[in-house]
Amino acid sequence: MAAVPPPPEPLEDADEVVGPPITPPPLPAEDDATRKAAGRTFPCQACGADLAFDPAAQAPKCPYCGHVAAVGGSARPVSENSLEAALDKAAERRAEVGKHDDLHEVRCSGCGANVQFVGALTAQRCPYCSQPIAREGVHDATQRLPVDGVVPFRIDGARAGAELQRWVASRWFLPGPLKRDGISAAFQGVYLPFFTFDALTANRYTGMRGEHYWVTVGSGKNRTRVRRTRWWPAAGSFRRFFDDQLECAGAGLPDARMRELEPWPLAQVQPWRPEYLAGFLARTYERPLPDCFKSAKKQIEAELDADVRRRIGGDEQRVLSLSTDWSALTYKHLLLPVFLASYRWREKDYRLVVNAATGEVQGERPWSVGRIAALIVLVLAAAAGVVFVLQRR
Repeated sequence: MAAVPPPPEPLEDADEVVGPPITPPPLPAEDDATRKAAGRTFPCQACGADLAFDPAAQAPKCPYCGHVAAVGGSARPVSENSLEAALDKAAERRAEVGKHDDLHEVRCSGCGANVQFVGALTAQRCPYCSQPIAREGVHDATQRLPVDGVVPFRIDGARAGAELQRWVASRWFLPGPLKRDGISAAFQGVYLPFFTFDALTANRYTGMRGEHYWVTVGSGKNRTRVRRTRWWPAAGSFRRFFDDQLECAGAGLPDARMRELEPWPLAQVQPWRPEYLAGFLARTYERPLPDCFKSAKKQIEAELDADVRRRIGGDEQRVLSLSTDWSALTYKHLLLPVFLASYRWREKDYRLVVNAATGEVQGERPWSVGRIAALIVLVLAAAAGVVFVLQRR
């Protein structure tokens, strides 16, 4: 057993440490945490027109005759994948695979044009005849991790526009014309790549619990009350299971904006079928699985630190040591739906993103300097008025 570190020095000379250091208790054999861990075209069969995925019908639907096509039922179920095995394979691929040209090409069956896909774009409309197409097999290619599941679009562009206007109405200090007329933006539906991670953690910690108390010091006019802290040794052990820790795998996307779109309805994940891409763009992952796991691990470690502090309790906490054993590591590769848009205000572009499963809107916005200045003047005037009244009493 590792030696328990000595207690810290008191934060102030008058603070005190009560009791000797203690060691974490052993973990139980089983608990709640361990139990938790246990290119293509889409033609309409009725009229031959191009299908596009309809969020209301949750299936490809013809915009001309209204025919709804069934989503194929032969897809494999959504399941967890071994993270350790995938990380080992990723290391092997990095050692064997060199740089390659990421320019892809597909021939449009509608007009015969050769449509190019650059980088991570895996679905697109033909720029010549606007037919919805997808690069066949890209999500099942051996050089990429296959897509395990997809959350289909639950709202359409009209609903996204309505949610955007509600978002505009709730913004403080937005420039007057935008607040009055709203934001006009053309939405593009996109499936973005995500990895989810599961992990069972076994944790042992030592720390100090600080409890505040007050003493009176000095005498006469120098008499005053001073807050001090009494420190108690603390230690413990616990398991915690993390389920579906989400990490966006697309490059060039604002990480904070992506997190603000949470929570995602991951209970609605459907097994991957290419029909879900009909009429939408999709991107393959650009951040590899190991990089995404590193980011997810940092999020988990931050949550474990907060958990330890809650367990220590008191008014202040000091975490002296925290050791974590990781097991039951799995991942899923998912596509989640968003609407992307941008608008221009005074020679500057601002980006918007809408969670196309929940309607949550996040984005960049300009600030009205005049409105902020007016509020500051109003607050200062109110404060001056209060001071004037008090001085007249």
